[in-house]
Amino acid sequence: MKIGFIGLGTMGFPMAGHLATAGFQVTVYNRTAETAFAWSKRYPGLTASTPSEASTGADIAFTCVGDDPDVEEVVLGPTGILNSIGPGGIIVDHTTTSANLARKIYNAAKERNVEFLDAPVSGGEVGAINGVLSIMCGGSIGAFTRISPVLDTYSSKCRLVGPVGHGQLTKMVNQICITGIIQSLSEALNFGQTAGLEMDAALDVVSKGAAQSWQLDNRAQSMLERKFDFGFAVDWMRKDLRICLEQAKGMGISLPITEIVDELFSEVQAKGVGHYDTSSLMILNDRDVIS
Repeated sequence: MKIGFIGLGTMGFPMAGHLATAGFQVTVYNRTAETAFAWSKRYPGLTASTPSEASTGADIAFTCVGDDPDVEEVVLGPTGILNSIGPGGIIVDHTTTSANLARKIYNAAKERNVEFLDAPVSGGEVGAINGVLSIMCGGSIGAFTRISPVLDTYSSKCRLVGPVGHGQLTKMVNQICITGIIQSLSEALNFGQTAGLEMDAALDVVSKGAAQSWQLDNRAQSMLERKFDFGFAVDWMRKDLRICLEQAKGMGISLPITEIVDELFSEVQAKGVGHYDTSSLMILNDRDVIS
């Protein structure tokens, strides 16, 4: 099976690596050519100079880029995937985008007899490196069945959640959940430290009860140590929350907690540390922050 993979960022680099290691014929493209060259030195595979070149003759073309405009460019642009992937091919977008964009690309692909699935991921950099991402897919059952064995190379959970667009809507649910939990954890840790608790003991107890969460298990200690270099950056979370809030507005519902935490993330950015991971909400409790 021939695969084109467009976008070798924090997530895409190891994801494409898993595909190549599994024996698929992988051709990669990245906007920064040096990154693609570095990937080809680490994994078996080829590099391309455009998304179209990477997708020529491909059975599946994956995208994992930044935002809606980036996806549009690499799929629908003059050097995009749809100019080269043949009828019967499948485009899988792992980027977190709007559901409207997913539907737009689906319609454009359908005109060329190409399948499209929106398939955002959760699990962060560690999940991508270890191949244990959670993937939420929107699209047809037929296309999902065809790509499932491929997605299994870097996922521990992969599920079709509905038609095109529903993958992105499910990812919005994911980000809304994370946002509230991170802020609550930040407040709880600050409360405990200020109260003079022995935090290792306190966290050991509460993590075995109803307060348990992935964030508590994986981020509490690093937050206490003020270490914020664990993958998903505040800058990217704000992009995702913008998409969530725009979607909610279009649906006529409010997300009050999400709005509050989004504003708190903007305060983190204002301190010049938008590259910190999302657990850096903790720094808003500190008087001084070293970037």
